Amino acid sequence: MIEFKNVKKVYADGTEAIKDFSLSVNKGEIVTLIGPSGCGKTTSMKMVNRLIEPTAGEIYINDKNINDYNIHELRWNIGYVLQEIALFPHLTIEENISIVPEMKKWKKKKIRERGKELLEMVGLDPSTYKNRMPSELSGGQQQRIGVIRALAADPDIILMDEPFSALDPISREQLQTDIRKLQKEIKKTILFVTHDMDEAMALGDRVCLMKDGEIIQVDTPQNLILQPKTQFVKDFIGERKSPWQTAVDVIADQSQIHVISKSAFEKGDISKEGMFIMTDENNMFCGGVYNGKSIELTELPNDMPLYKATDIIQTTEQELFPVVKAGILKGVISNKDIVAFLKSKTKMENGVIQS
Repeated sequence: MIEFKNVKKVYADGTEAIKDFSLSVNKGEIVTLIGPSGCGKTTSMKMVNRLIEPTAGEIYINDKNINDYNIHELRWNIGYVLQEIALFPHLTIEENISIVPEMKKWKKKKIRERGKELLEMVGLDPSTYKNRMPSELSGGQQQRIGVIRALAADPDIILMDEPFSALDPISREQLQTDIRKLQKEIKKTILFVTHDMDEAMALGDRVCLMKDGEIIQVDTPQNLILQPKTQFVKDFIGERKSPWQTAVDVIADQSQIHVISKSAFEKGDISKEGMFIMTDENNMFCGGVYNGKSIELTELPNDMPLYKATDIIQTTEQELFPVVKAGILKGVISNKDIVAFLKSKTKMENGVIQS
């Protein structure tokens, strides 16, 4: 979908902002860019819609060089969400959302329907909010409008440049949740710049960790934590991430030892005692089995942090919990797994536990 090939950026004063940057972002994938201040993450993102031109190398969208697109056509098909919300203060919420569809000469009825659909998608009642001015909305509400304005013309790609960093922690966490839910519906290709490691891990299908204009490691959140390629990766994650913030899929057991097939269960081929997770031929979660009988199980979203998962686990006597992403089983987790993981992340110094 998006491909950077040996991209470099050198400014007039000789500053080498980006060095031999090569990255592929798949269709429908969220890739988060993270790293120390000045590492080049925002520069890399701004080159996608040609707000910044590379000094060398090439960038492709759908196998077509971005320089071969008409600049307006390119940008109309790329939504852009900034830290500075940048809603037009003299326009209503509906008018703000309508800007790009109007530029693309959509019919007025289609524009109104699109605005209504998007407001409902982020939990803002159109009849209440469409005629309000930006100044009448909270910071979190304004940022929601910024997100759906970027979606208004149904672009294939969304660029998000630290969109939640100016918000309070509660609003920020809620918007992260909104983006995860929204992505399940819209399945856009998203390049998301953040300076927050927890945000990068929570949102990214893959995380691109940068330093001094170079990519140090691109990987899934799970592999980034469990298989850091350099000491820098290990230190960067370790300094910024409490074990309790770790997503459950990072420590979930993926061995299939606790998993049985639905077809085998239906045929009566299961003689084992105990609790098991049942899946179909596509590895979709189908429920549980306990001592040969079908049971309902509480499932955990794959990106749920441990501190939230433990709250759920403590309310039930269920021994095993399926970790699920879009209905697909990603692994199985138990209380013992969580205790073992937390123990591995702590050490004793002079009789005091150090995290």
